[in-house]
Amino acid sequence: MTWFKTISSVNFEGLHSNNPIAFKIYDSKERIDGKTMAEHMRFAVAYWHTFTMDGSDPFGKGTMMRPWERYSGMDLAKARLEAAFEFFTKLGVPYFCFHDIDIAPEEATLRETNRNIDVIVERMKDYMKSSNMKLLWNTANMFTHPRFVHGAASSNSADIFAYSAAKVKKGLEVAKELGAENYVFWGGREGYETLLNTNMQLELDNLGRFFHMAVDYAKEISYEGQFLIEPKPKEPTSHQYDFDVASGYAFLQNYGLEKQFKFNVEANHATLAGHSFEHELRYARVHGMLGSVDANQGHPLLGWDTDEFPTDLQMTTLAMYEILQNGGLGSGGLNFDAKVRRTSFEPEDLFRAHIAGMDSFAAGSRLHIKC
Repeated sequence: MTWFKTISSVNFEGLHSNNPIAFKIYDSKERIDGKTMAEHMRFAVAYWHTFTMDGSDPFGKGTMMRPWERYSGMDLAKARLEAAFEFFTKLGVPYFCFHDIDIAPEEATLRETNRNIDVIVERMKDYMKSSNMKLLWNTANMFTHPRFVHGAASSNSADIFAYSAAKVKKGLEVAKELGAENYVFWGGREGYETLLNTNMQLELDNLGRFFHMAVDYAKEISYEGQFLIEPKPKEPTSHQYDFDVASGYAFLQNYGLEKQFKFNVEANHATLAGHSFEHELRYARVHGMLGSVDANQGHPLLGWDTDEFPTDLQMTTLAMYEILQNGGLGSGGLNFDAKVRRTSFEPEDLFRAHIAGMDSFAAGSRLHIKC
């Protein structure tokens, strides 16, 4: 089945093109500092925002028109998978990334959920082989379900800690099976609302133990991908333990993990922490800890995580300066952890948004060279 019938493929047409479904600046074959744009940027599509979100927010129901949403359960998961790889191929990106429950529905037990994941992963391997797509990273969602109300890896509940460890265990097995070049940890609930009912020392120690367990299991199954931590200062908790790159780096050093981890730096998370995007990239770079990037931006008039597609050329230029000074992103890439607005509800808008983001980073790389 063809899910994006109005789109054939997205090609580079240059600045004089009037085609809205074409790259004006991003030319995957153009060489900058000895590498092609594709090699420098390693663009990736985020499965969650692009294929699972419906546009709902605290003030209204979803608005997105997604033809695959007429299905449910595993039928929906299979339709999304088919639509996703059609999108990846037509857009011409080399990578994608996902959370575990993005690709398969969560069931009443972890065993049942893992069975669903196994079905989709088996199909995904076939799609990856036929399309030459690669997995930039995968991760475990340990923040959506009510069981994680008091955290996951930092939880003082042995049951929740064990459940979270089992999810990451499965995630690492999937990463190895699909050849994921990285594995990401985002501590969505690893934080607190008030210190008056929080044992910070215990929670930090639990988090340190959890990461060591992940490192040990990766070695046990011979998974060699890069481990990444994605800092965020707040949302959904008032104060998160991975506040920014600096606090995250101090945590890794304190628990003897600095040689096993690097950082996945998100632009919008940087601004929530009171930093610029380039500050976080620079701090990670000068410490040899820059691993990958969530390419998005926040809105200057809004104080929350809006996850907009990047279009600020000053920001992308300064970001590409740091990335190029870093010699690239190694096994990392530029992942569009970004979502279209509620008013951009047609499937074709997914292409328009990604084109804008890719062109913006391409412009940033060109401006860097001219400077």
